[in-house]
Amino acid sequence: MSTVATPARDVTLAVAGTVVSGLQVPWGLGFLPDKSALVTERDSARVLRVVGGRASEVGKVDGVKTSSEGGLLGLAVDPGYPKRPYVYVYYSGSDANRIARITYQDGKLSDQQVILDGIPAAAIHNGGRLRFGPDGYLYVGTGDGAERPNSQDDGSLGGKILRITTEGKAAPGNPDGRVWITKGHRNVQGLAFDGSQLYAAEFGQSTWDELNAITPGANYGWPAAEGISHLDGMTDPIAQWKTTDASPSGIAISKGYVVMAALRGQRLWVIPVANGKRIGEPRSFFVNQYGRLRTVEPAPDGSLWVTTSNTDGRGQPRTGDDRILRVTLSTS
Repeated sequence: MSTVATPARDVTLAVAGTVVSGLQVPWGLGFLPDKSALVTERDSARVLRVVGGRASEVGKVDGVKTSSEGGLLGLAVDPGYPKRPYVYVYYSGSDANRIARITYQDGKLSDQQVILDGIPAAAIHNGGRLRFGPDGYLYVGTGDGAERPNSQDDGSLGGKILRITTEGKAAPGNPDGRVWITKGHRNVQGLAFDGSQLYAAEFGQSTWDELNAITPGANYGWPAAEGISHLDGMTDPIAQWKTTDASPSGIAISKGYVVMAALRGQRLWVIPVANGKRIGEPRSFFVNQYGRLRTVEPAPDGSLWVTTSNTDGRGQPRTGDDRILRVTLSTS
C-alpha cells in the first residue's frame, strides 16, 4: 500500500546541514545497521564509510573503467547484513557494465565476485542504480549503452530494469523467466519503492525526462517514445519534465512523495504519488543553490541524504564540493 492516499496540503524541504564534504563524484549510497553509510566515488573507484561527519576509505573496486558517465556507480547493502556481510556495486568495466558482490567486514572490502556481466556500456547511458525491493531481490536500472535498439531487444540487458537474486540470476516470478522485468528505457538512474510499488526516473533524449511507475512486463517506449506519447502497447510516464529542468538521477520515497535529484536542473523535485499514480503537481526546491544533485537516500533518522555532483566534469565545483547534504521534508 502507498504511505498516503491523498497529497498533503503543503510540503517543505529544508537543508539541515552538511553531512560531509570533500568527496569526488559520489554516486551510490547505502546505509548500514549501525547508521553509518557507504558511498561510492565514480572516478576513483573508492568506497567510503561516512560516520561522524567524516569519510574514510574502506577499499577500492577492481576493474573499474571510468568515462564521461561510466565508472563506479550504484551501491546496495544486503538486507540480511551483517549475517550476510555483503554489499553490491554496479560498475563499468573495459567492455561492459557489471554487478559485483563484495564482502564488507571489519571496516574493509574483500572477496569481490561478479554476479552479473554483459550490461551494455559506453561513455554515456550506463544506468547504474541498485535497490533492494521489499521482496528481498535486487532491482537494477540500466541504460541503452548509447545504442537505441538495445532498449527493445529482448536479448540485451540494456535499457531495462532488472530483478535478480543475490547470485545474479533471474528472480522467481519475473516475466517469462527473464533477468529483466521491463524494457523500453533510455537511461534509468533512479529507483525507489513505496511499499511494493516501484518508481523509476529516466533521462530523456532532448525533450522529456520521465518518472515512471513500474509494472512488470511493461514496455516504456524508448526509442519510439520520449515522454507522454500515447503509443499502443507502451506505458507512459506519470510525470515528465523538460531536460533543462531535470536530467534526473536518484530518487527516494518520503511521506508519500517521490523526491528526485536533478543534475542539469540543479534542484530537487517533489512529486506526490499514491498506488502508482501522480496525485498532485510536482514542486521544485533549492533551484541553482547547490549545483548538480545526484543521489537521494532515506536516512535512518527520517531525513534524506542528498549528494551533489559538481566534480563530475559537467558542473562548476564550489569550495567543499562534492558534499552530502542532510535534507528534511515536512508536510502540513
